[in-house]
Amino acid sequence: MAITVMKRYELKYLLTAEQTSFLRERLKGHMEVDRYGKTSIASLYYDTPTYQLIRTSVEKPEFKEKIRLRSYGLATDRSPVFLELKRKAYGIVYKRRVETTIPLVKKFFSGEGDICAPGQINKEITVFRDFYKTLVPACLIIYDRMAYFEPGGDLRLTIDENPRYRHDDLTLTKSMDGISLLGEGWTILEVKVQDAMPLWLCGILSEGRISIGSFSKYGEAYRQQLLKAQNY
Repeated sequence: MAITVMKRYELKYLLTAEQTSFLRERLKGHMEVDRYGKTSIASLYYDTPTYQLIRTSVEKPEFKEKIRLRSYGLATDRSPVFLELKRKAYGIVYKRRVETTIPLVKKFFSGEGDICAPGQINKEITVFRDFYKTLVPACLIIYDRMAYFEPGGDLRLTIDENPRYRHDDLTLTKSMDGISLLGEGWTILEVKVQDAMPLWLCGILSEGRISIGSFSKYGEAYRQQLLKAQNY
């Protein structure tokens, strides 16, 4: 059954190629790769014309929110995509997600209709849209993800390779190309857990000198866009 509501802590780390290799080796016996293996993911972020959502987010307030349309691989007008409302309050991430299609999402953001069948999550996303009034495609984030899960537990871990972005051709149907967000070999580790991180994982991260950080793919793409604009 598809997960439509999530509440968890999400901890982020930037890893060198050596740290990534170390972590993958040390995870053996603790976690397993999920059934999808490595997956290319594209997330189309919507924002106001003045980038209100990302400008608020990069200021690191106690509460922030984003909305994005996600596909796994290239999408078509008929393939399923997922509209996600993501909020973070006092370190806890709350996600609402509905399955839909690109034509329905275009109609939804133009104010012409609902995302899919009526439901509580649909209502929450509609309230979000109506509050911000005008939301348009702002940035496309793409990366190649390997996801791990803990058998019998709620721990989930993902390693994102080659994160990249586009500020033009903002569609999920054209290509998975983009401008690199990080230097060669760097990856993004996300640890996703309901409660406390297990001691065995704390030990592995300490052994690998892997320190927690703060990194937003959309935030970094926005920063790079501003730097380019200033240099023109």
